[in-house]
Amino acid sequence: MYDSIRSLLFRLNPEQAHELTLRAISLAGQVRPVGWLLSQIFKAPDKPVEVFGLRFRNPVGLAAGYDKDGVAIHGLDTLGFGHIEIGTVTPLPQSGNPKPRVFRLVEDEAVINRMGFPSRGTEFVQTQLDPDLYVGFVERTFGFRPRFYVAYRRPTAAVLGVNLGKNKNTSNEEAVYDYVSLLQNYARLAGYLTINVSSPNTVGLRQLQGRDALESLLTHLHEQRLLEQTRWEKRLPLLVKLAPDLTSQELDDALDVIVRTHMDGVIVTNTTLAREGLHSSHSGESGGLSGAPLRVRSEEVLAQVVKRLDGRLPVVSVGGIMHPDDAKRRLDMGAALVQVYTGLIYRGPGLVKEIVKAL
Repeated sequence: MYDSIRSLLFRLNPEQAHELTLRAISLAGQVRPVGWLLSQIFKAPDKPVEVFGLRFRNPVGLAAGYDKDGVAIHGLDTLGFGHIEIGTVTPLPQSGNPKPRVFRLVEDEAVINRMGFPSRGTEFVQTQLDPDLYVGFVERTFGFRPRFYVAYRRPTAAVLGVNLGKNKNTSNEEAVYDYVSLLQNYARLAGYLTINVSSPNTVGLRQLQGRDALESLLTHLHEQRLLEQTRWEKRLPLLVKLAPDLTSQELDDALDVIVRTHMDGVIVTNTTLAREGLHSSHSGESGGLSGAPLRVRSEEVLAQVVKRLDGRLPVVSVGGIMHPDDAKRRLDMGAALVQVYTGLIYRGPGLVKEIVKAL
């Protein structure tokens, strides 16, 4: 069935196709009979795992970037994910980079994006996750107080993560203020938080992966995390997402800092700037490359990270997971969880169930 749907979606430009599917999934999450039907179709076997002190119904998650503003979390929850990572969220709304900014490389089963953190901002995203904030937002915006919470305010079966990033106009020297404010906003609402310092589409962002800059940032975030944990009486895991383009020494330096600053895990990898071996006419577009061509490099980084950490922190693997065998191999290599995104574009939502059944 998805082959037919994909042929129609691929007639649209990639960003239009994404917006259309996201709206459809959001609607499905709000109409309970439709959501129930989808949950039966895509129901995967229970294969629970415990990571970061959290219980996941299975080890397969949705990578950040698909639902940037948290508008479709309950529709996505019907597709069987063990966790859903929304974002990247920025403190203030921003439009991202000029369009066109997403390109399909069909011959390579890949996507290039240079989105640049388009976000409706933290105030909007918080309203998507918190019923009380939603009611206040509607009352302030539209002048009436809703009597009932809409259906998608209910809890999700999947663990909810929020991916955090700085605004484009925030300098690296002041980036810590963006990240700290976001941590304060989502400490109560999220199961875990991911510090995104690895997107290639925000100028200068990847410089925050350097040893000194990363240590300063993560030290402040850990201190704020301790305060929020006391305030809300809950544990708040912090993860750091790294790029695949770091040298071995840069990766080792980043991992040293992540361990020393008491982070709870590492996500590898984000999209890559590399372009080796591509065949599509869009291969020369600037931005981050995801999909099948990232598979080899992502596995290389995973192997290095697992060896370097030696069990001290759990690792989440993402990048180039297009088939169940890809996910199984990452878990066998030592990943605690896996995440998919571009694989869904080419294989469809049934990929999650296929992976879980193959484990």
